[in-house]
Amino acid sequence: MPEAPAGSTIRTVLFDLDGTLVDSAPDLLVAANKLLKERHRRPVTLDEITMMIGDGVPKLVERAFEATGEGVYGASLATLAKRFLEFYEPHAADLTVPFPGAIDCLQRLHNQGYVLALCTNKPYDATLEILDALGLAPLLSAVIGGDSLPGIKKPDPRHLLAALDKLGAEVGSAVMVGDNANDVNAAKAANLPAIVCRFGYTQGPAESLGGDIVIEHFDDLPAAFEKLPFA
Repeated sequence: MPEAPAGSTIRTVLFDLDGTLVDSAPDLLVAANKLLKERHRRPVTLDEITMMIGDGVPKLVERAFEATGEGVYGASLATLAKRFLEFYEPHAADLTVPFPGAIDCLQRLHNQGYVLALCTNKPYDATLEILDALGLAPLLSAVIGGDSLPGIKKPDPRHLLAALDKLGAEVGSAVMVGDNANDVNAAKAANLPAIVCRFGYTQGPAESLGGDIVIEHFDDLPAAFEKLPFA
């Protein structure tokens, strides 16, 4: 394997999935609206579902029910989340697409010798379906899903540290790339720098998340490594 380019201390790159590498909102919307229809609720819009993404399936389901009535009522959240996954997991990659430049960027980083991993609050099985469908799986050396570690999701730093441990990577040579507060806060708690993608699903300005650098496009990512505080 070639060595990562000289001039940067970064050797390991952790990526978020939804809102960072892929636009998954359309598939999540379909599954959510199937569940809501089954429970005699109005459908949510694409804009609404986009603002519900990032904290895992149970929280997305809870938010969808809160937006369409009295919240979770007449069934447990665990039951509704399970039903959501029955709709979602077989079709997690039907409408989901990579953000512009994402695949080329990961391929280029991989070819240059960077070690790449995924840290997402999405369930592991649905994550793998998307990665396989988009051809991203071979580029990633570790995948930590929202159900990979019992009770641990971002912003818990242990989510990111588990990926580094699996890779045998050092905190001082790694960076987190994401799009929302969970990504930035997990990175900060793990003593990692955070790069924020402006094109993601975050509410409000990307700069307000407190990341180290904001990028407009994946073409900007390699140069961003050189601008990090310890680079």
